[in-house]
Amino acid sequence: MSSTIPAHSAFGDAVTRVDSKVTVHDESLLASPRMDALVRDAVFGEADARDYARWLIWEIGQAVGVRPASIHDLYLARGRGEVGGFTVPAINVRGAAYDTARSIFRVAIQQKAGAFLLEIARSEIAYTEQRPSEYVAVMLAAALREGFRGPVFIQGDHFQVNHKKYAADPVAEVDNVKKLATEAIEAGFYNIDVDTSTLVDLSKETLAEQQRLNYEECANITTFIRGIEPKGVTTSIGGEIGEVGTENSTVPELRAFMDGYVAALKKLQPGAAGLSKISVQSGTSHGGVVLPDGSIADVALDLNTLEELSKIARDEYGLSGAVQHGASTLSDTAFNNFPRTETAEIHLATNFQNMLYDHLPAAMREEIYGWVRENAKEERKATDSEEQFFYKTRKKALGPFKRRLWDLPDDAKAALAKAYDAKFGFLFTQLAVGGTAAAVKKTVKPLAVHRPMPGTPGAIVVEAAPDDASLSD
Repeated sequence: MSSTIPAHSAFGDAVTRVDSKVTVHDESLLASPRMDALVRDAVFGEADARDYARWLIWEIGQAVGVRPASIHDLYLARGRGEVGGFTVPAINVRGAAYDTARSIFRVAIQQKAGAFLLEIARSEIAYTEQRPSEYVAVMLAAALREGFRGPVFIQGDHFQVNHKKYAADPVAEVDNVKKLATEAIEAGFYNIDVDTSTLVDLSKETLAEQQRLNYEECANITTFIRGIEPKGVTTSIGGEIGEVGTENSTVPELRAFMDGYVAALKKLQPGAAGLSKISVQSGTSHGGVVLPDGSIADVALDLNTLEELSKIARDEYGLSGAVQHGASTLSDTAFNNFPRTETAEIHLATNFQNMLYDHLPAAMREEIYGWVRENAKEERKATDSEEQFFYKTRKKALGPFKRRLWDLPDDAKAALAKAYDAKFGFLFTQLAVGGTAAAVKKTVKPLAVHRPMPGTPGAIVVEAAPDDASLSD
């Protein structure tokens, strides 16, 4: 006969379980240092303790309404003109992930923001040593630690097809992306940016031919995702028409991709839900362009392109609009332009990594740079200054130094938290996502997805969310 027992020593009788059913009796203890102990197990624990901690964080979230969700319905509502006037930040959480995410949720609570994404790219999963199941656990734990309630939009960024590997074996390379999508969705990533823009062939005569492999493989991966997502969940899927850092996108390119994509998807899976957004190029580059002295070059951002492409995406294809990558290193004066142009989403990554490195103890930063000199030396170009080399390669140290970054001295953590709070507060204000909790609550109804406890039999059980399960006003 099953009996009620404490679910984890960190919470005592405040969180109990009977078999795989978790009950939270005192939610206040979730927003306390007790959560720090549980999430540490989820990241650094031995295999059994790690898997149990990840499961427990997930089930606690399901119990109190902190659930991974898809932003698809909010984005389609925007395509219909029912919501708008804000730009959703998609934030790549790379280093010191728990503390970084806690800052994001603190700001979200302060500003009553619900429309924001926490994401990690295919490449980042590797060099930050954060597999999807770990990433989801850390993001949910950060939300619980700060007392956030509501849908948590976790996104796979740049699930990208490698052009060279595709040329050698197209089936195998696309299967690699599908395998990653499977791992991510099983972990709780219900938002996936499919990047097949690497397959655009500008040597072809017509735009349709240039975009053909791009839209065909994007439709192929879309149908695969629709076949593996949990019942009742419509994963938000993004496509991309131009590689970031190349020539600016155009309206004819957008139409060539979307017309081809819609036809290809209809052929593969009639009636399947398609894309919710489209990534374009408008003048930025990932990480910015670093100058020899380590500063970032100014960017000529084409706001007219963003505005026009967003409008066409909404009016003609029902999408939320255009997505801008590589935005975190833009000038502070640029960000209020994105809501004005009705840009649907922008991706922010490198500047938060820069802030992390700026706040490291000097001795630790020099230790990391010593590691980079030895372990990334093959990436150094003959023309690179020291500053350029470190700027471009220090991200590779985030995985090897992950535990050290979690264990920063208290004074460094406090200074970094203060800087992050100010930066995220500024960005949320400029992007006008304050108050978007109401739009999220109206459009997004996250399901409760219950998982069996590790090592026990049972299947995933999906339950409809009660009307009050979304983020409170």
